[in-house]
Amino acid sequence: MNITRRQLLVGSLVTAGGLVLAGCGRGEGTGGGDDAAAGPGFPVTIEHRFGTTTIERAPQRVVTIGYSDHDAVMALGVPVAGVRYWYGPEGDAIQPWAEDAARQTGSQPQILTMETPDPEKIAAASPDLVIGIYSDLEQGSYDLISAIAPTVAAPAQYADYGVPWQETTRIVGRALGRSEQAEQAVAGVEARFAAAREANPQWAGKEVAVATRSADKLGVFASHDLRSQFFTELGFVVPARFDELSGENFYADLSFEQSNELERDLVVWDQLSFTPGGRATVEADPLISRLAVTREGRTVFLEGATELAFAWQTVLSLPAALDGVLPLLEQALPKT
Repeated sequence: MNITRRQLLVGSLVTAGGLVLAGCGRGEGTGGGDDAAAGPGFPVTIEHRFGTTTIERAPQRVVTIGYSDHDAVMALGVPVAGVRYWYGPEGDAIQPWAEDAARQTGSQPQILTMETPDPEKIAAASPDLVIGIYSDLEQGSYDLISAIAPTVAAPAQYADYGVPWQETTRIVGRALGRSEQAEQAVAGVEARFAAAREANPQWAGKEVAVATRSADKLGVFASHDLRSQFFTELGFVVPARFDELSGENFYADLSFEQSNELERDLVVWDQLSFTPGGRATVEADPLISRLAVTREGRTVFLEGATELAFAWQTVLSLPAALDGVLPLLEQALPKT
């Protein structure tokens, strides 16, 4: 399946002491097959950009239509019945960092291939809860899908694809009746970031540009994009200039003549798998090569498994992303 430009731009089981998956006991997330009770913590009402959704009882069949929302569901010990296809092998929606969670929850989800949320395909998965946080869900689609099953959308204060991973995990936790487990999962991953910040005080306040290069342009992510927030959680700052260039979007296109906008303390090259020629194309670019940040080696290239884990920005993928990114940062901006 070809990746659309929109999909390209949207993307993107350990903690400090090991993330513990919650058990799948009755009344906490999935319930038992003969459990008709609401269960502890239910009913629960969740506010979002389209209003409120009330979930009367512990869900039995969770379908996620946000591209990466199923990671949070499985991280909290609940199986997913259906997931929205993003990219990669069309027959496998479980990424490497989520395989243990999938096994422990017994998740063998139906894969829903759809450019936009399709009510008929969603209904075919027989959900009793639909989660659409990291998605392009619109009012019309929401109205149709919420008639099938209770549907949780992104909070009103965030743009599409802009909900922080912590907030996503907590919203999913509330919807599943597993808020305590969600807080534990968030705290574990945040501890990893805190430890990295403390070990590398030289990063504090340094300007970072998370950049991309296509065949005909460059690009940078705004401060509210999850990719940029990964680095602000490590102590870096995103220049206000990038937000000016992005406007209401999460991303700004740059012409090659605007390559000077990348003259920052650190440049992180992302989505190289979608760059014609990959890393070699970036390194051979004469305008990029003349920048001091390039000449002085203050650049990081996200490739392979690290690029994939970084793109997802979930409670399950972030430990894997940190494992790949931290050594690259320590090399680019070492302690003095």
